[in-house]
Amino acid sequence: MSKNSKRSKLQSEAYTFEMEECKITPKIERQTSAEYASNMDTAQYVTLDNVPSNQINAGHGVLAQTCKKHICSGMSLWAKTQLLPPEYLKQIETIYATKFPIEVRHYFAEWIEEQPWSQVDETNSQHEQYAVTLLVSLLQLIQQKSDELPTTGDYFLLKLRFQNVIDQLRETYEPSPLAFVKTVKSCLTLEESLVNQAENPSLVIEDPTVQQLATNKQISKDIDTLQTWTSVTDTEIKQLQDKQEALIIHWKNSPNITAQLGNALNQLQQKLEFAKTQIQQWQQGGDNQHELEKLRNEKEELMNKEKEISAQQKNVQTELSAKAQEVMELRSTLLNKYKKSFLFLEDVQKKVIDVELIAWKRKQQLSGNGAPIEEKLLDRLQSWSESLAEIIWKSRQQILQFEVLRTRLPLNTSTENQSDILPDLNQKITALLSSLVTSTFVVEHQPPQVLKKESRFTAKIRLLVGGKLNIHMNPPTVKASIISEEQARGLLKSDVTAKDADSGDILNKEGTMEYHDGKGELSIQFRNMQLKKIKRADKKGTEAVTEEKFCILFQSDFQLGINGELMFQVWTLSLPVVVTVHGNQECNALATVLWDNQFAEPVIISSFQKNGRTPFQVPSQVSWTLMSQLLNTKFQAVTGKGLSPENLNYLASKVFGGNNKTDEYSNHNINWSLFNKDTLPGRSFTFWEWFYAVMRLTKDHLKSLWCDKTIIGFVSKQQAQEWLQMRPVGTFLCRFSDSELGGVTIAWSAEDPKSPGERQVWNLAPYGTKEINIRTLADRIKDLPQLTHLFPDIPKDQAFSKYYTTDTLPDIKDPEGYIKTHLINTLTTPGAAPMNYDNPSTPQAIYNGPDSPASIYSQPISTPGSNVTSTNNNLMDLGAIAEANEDDMLDAFISLDYNADNLNDMSLMEILPSMMANN
Repeated sequence: MSKNSKRSKLQSEAYTFEMEECKITPKIERQTSAEYASNMDTAQYVTLDNVPSNQINAGHGVLAQTCKKHICSGMSLWAKTQLLPPEYLKQIETIYATKFPIEVRHYFAEWIEEQPWSQVDETNSQHEQYAVTLLVSLLQLIQQKSDELPTTGDYFLLKLRFQNVIDQLRETYEPSPLAFVKTVKSCLTLEESLVNQAENPSLVIEDPTVQQLATNKQISKDIDTLQTWTSVTDTEIKQLQDKQEALIIHWKNSPNITAQLGNALNQLQQKLEFAKTQIQQWQQGGDNQHELEKLRNEKEELMNKEKEISAQQKNVQTELSAKAQEVMELRSTLLNKYKKSFLFLEDVQKKVIDVELIAWKRKQQLSGNGAPIEEKLLDRLQSWSESLAEIIWKSRQQILQFEVLRTRLPLNTSTENQSDILPDLNQKITALLSSLVTSTFVVEHQPPQVLKKESRFTAKIRLLVGGKLNIHMNPPTVKASIISEEQARGLLKSDVTAKDADSGDILNKEGTMEYHDGKGELSIQFRNMQLKKIKRADKKGTEAVTEEKFCILFQSDFQLGINGELMFQVWTLSLPVVVTVHGNQECNALATVLWDNQFAEPVIISSFQKNGRTPFQVPSQVSWTLMSQLLNTKFQAVTGKGLSPENLNYLASKVFGGNNKTDEYSNHNINWSLFNKDTLPGRSFTFWEWFYAVMRLTKDHLKSLWCDKTIIGFVSKQQAQEWLQMRPVGTFLCRFSDSELGGVTIAWSAEDPKSPGERQVWNLAPYGTKEINIRTLADRIKDLPQLTHLFPDIPKDQAFSKYYTTDTLPDIKDPEGYIKTHLINTLTTPGAAPMNYDNPSTPQAIYNGPDSPASIYSQPISTPGSNVTSTNNNLMDLGAIAEANEDDMLDAFISLDYNADNLNDMSLMEILPSMMANN
């Protein structure tokens, strides 16, 4: 859909909001089955389900009590925000500068605070219509405000700004309206936290987003301080150079000056002796008092000049000593400043590299399981890293310059010799630079963690300091290789030979980094890598090939400084990857990857610090609380809606046994065997295999139904029976099958055909991917008149009609002369098997014509209009074997315990009997 057509669609769904006073009227809504299941004793409450989009307004009485607490409390949130102290206002500016135009927050504060943001679930795709309505309404208000403004004076610039804001919001949020709701909610939450903190200074804000903003602000402030210090020391070292040069000149000229003054003094002393002799002679003669007085004055003048020249001689030495002392003091002051600056610089770099960068790597690791990650986070880290690189480089250059100046004029004083920290400082500042460069060589976009052999894959590497230090002037080459877990351990132990090791062959594994002026980043995008060969290690006990972990090693080298004075060899590891040869291995491989991503810490790679976990060591067991987070994150990322506490409690009961209604599982631990090694009691599959199959089924076929809460899904047979026995006949619910992988079943309340008047709970045989591909679950529910109300009491057409597909009436004949048919579901008995029976009956299918899909159900072809009974007890004949697909063959192949890497060596004659037995 083009941008214009999207915009037209949005505008067509728009409505005009009414600006009203706060009117809160609790409203009883019809509950969905999933909500009722988790709120059996629910009283009156408010939701947005089934509320028309044109009623999302404060004045229509569907707001929760908390939606307008700021308005109702007398002063709006924005009014309180504007009264914040300057230091808080700067944080407010930071919040809106990166997320939402602050002009919109200001001019439309009342409207923004009146909307039911908390009632819109940004993770639920079914709420997108409400997000669209909110976005379009805001755009209309901004446009209306812009149209009202005159085009003269200061209003002209504001008018232009409003138009830019409209374009910005449309470009950013029209493709994803739910992201708009998420952004506004986040901004309001952060704003409220800052207001609360300002009103209660002793209040400790635990909101991680607020804490992160404070951390970001502090780091930026620290970097600004370091830049100021570096600028000051740069000025002072220039002053030191000027004063030292003046000292050298003075020192070079002092001998000549001293000699000249000495000669002048000697001449004066000779003249003075002559004058003394003349005076004595005139005094003896006693005549001519006038000449005698003249000689006495001349003597006094000569004596004054003698004193003056003597003073000048002393001043030369004094001035030289003073200049030397001044230079020494400047040196000492600068050294102390460099020491202080280095310690502060080291501390800030640890915050950026060892805390924030590692936190980003952890978030990237969790994003592999579906957790959200901020897109601009790495750009912020790059900005900090580049600033630190410039500061370190300038500081290093200043220290080198300082060393040169001291070499030119050594002042061998005891004080300077005792406090000589320059060599150590130079070494440390260089190590700091090395740590920064090696640590900021990162994998921006990870390769797929389930890596299929012979498949193409991509990865992106970025050097965060690549835009500085002139590295981009001669872009380095990056090489990729796949290494084993043991080889990765060797790398972290500084084993230089480990860099040349590999465990497979990768095509298109080398490339040159490119500098992108627009983004200001030095990176390389590997677009067409392909794993051609893999070398596996010997198996460890019962370890399967899908438990063996590898990683992609990316390495490069380059030089910095004049004539390449600094040589850097950088490398980084991808997240663990599991290599597969067939799609059927994806389930177990993904389990290995998820466990590693969720429960392992990222590896710290730095020439300065190489501690961290051993690749790729993970705990053998974790708490159920942590496992719940993993399951919820992954399920929400795949299906669009997460798991409720009731869902998670049911899953815990499936793993540990017990009653999911009464048992508490938070203190339980789950190990790897329970997760994906040991089969569930009475089943042939593990817990993860069951969960994975449910997740895939939901993603591929039931996503809308799950997000709309029409499927409860995670509920036991016993619990479903208890619920349905209390409901009228025809009430049904949809749950995931316990006995089959990737199946959804329908349970409903019906009269017992053997005991009229008595109620029984019946269930249909599970529908899997193949059945739903033939006819959707919603259509199958529509086909069955026995199902009337979705649990607890929603008419089924109200719940499912929007998901029905239109069955076109068959033509009498198609162009080839055949009669067309269509498929529907039917039951051949008043009820199916009760839920506590071992052999539930299967819903029947009606094929109205000779084109029925016999190859799928393996049943005889019917005549037009006949009923065909489906059965699950089919034998695979030779024709069916010939039609067996690759997945069927691999299933049988794996059941024979073949080595999954040697597909070419398998025996077809051994596989076929297994396939026949399994089918």
